[in-house]
Amino acid sequence: MPEFPRVPDTARRIVELMILVTGATGTIGSELVRQLAACGGKVRALTRDPAKARVPAGVEVVRGDHLHPDSLTGAMAGVTAAFLLRPPGPDSGHDRALVAAARAAGVGRLVKLSAIGTGDPDVGPAGAWHEPGEQAVRDSGTEWTILRPSSFASNTLSWTQAVEAGEPVPNLTGDGPSGVIDPRDISEIAARILVEGGHAGRTYTLTGPEAISVPGQAAVLASVLGRPVGTRDLSPQETREFLRSAWGFDDTQAEGTLIATAFVRDGGNAIVTEDAAELLGRPARTYREWAQDHQDAFARA
Repeated sequence: MPEFPRVPDTARRIVELMILVTGATGTIGSELVRQLAACGGKVRALTRDPAKARVPAGVEVVRGDHLHPDSLTGAMAGVTAAFLLRPPGPDSGHDRALVAAARAAGVGRLVKLSAIGTGDPDVGPAGAWHEPGEQAVRDSGTEWTILRPSSFASNTLSWTQAVEAGEPVPNLTGDGPSGVIDPRDISEIAARILVEGGHAGRTYTLTGPEAISVPGQAAVLASVLGRPVGTRDLSPQETREFLRSAWGFDDTQAEGTLIATAFVRDGGNAIVTEDAAELLGRPARTYREWAQDHQDAFARA
């Protein structure tokens, strides 16, 4: 599938911008940096530890931490558009600090990565984690867009250890389906909005083309790998331990996510939208396409 940008006008426009990417070493941020840099964009990657950042040639890496607002002043200088990403968990003022720095620097466009279900009380505490950041962006006075993606296809990389051992993979959400989305599509959508604009004041719910459960994903992965991949439902305590060990969550993150997984298990996240396809100008990638492109990660297992 073609990647960003598709049209010459976008390629010309990107060289006129300075784009700041926060969370630049994570799943979405690193891919966004890669896509923007590959098209000749001027990219500044914000990270707490520049020494550990691995970015394409030509990308500027700067140190920044929302707990130290002064560090954000230089990071925002000269920036025309910024991508805001924060780790999952209760609000810590992260987005508000970034928005304040962006406003002071005159940044004209903000794209905030949020999460599906934000604002829905049935999701539990996790449904409120992004609300303060979303509100800060809406109140920023800038041209803003909010992206609310569903479950990432890449979450199943946490299965590699189980696949290596020939054991069933952990299932936190039973037979509850989600509109699983390829992170590459999220990054491409963010890149397009950051560069092209035209989406001011919009909130998009991003999903893949189908709602698929964990057992469904395991079946697809088994088909791709050519060997069985079973699943094992986790108890609440096992889910807590898995979130801590595999995803590095603290107790508060784990407890909030535990409630959210029950919401998914009960069918609350069986949502599929056309937002991603419309923004991409092509069908969103399926979980099978993600698995085929990442089968080496499991083949090594």
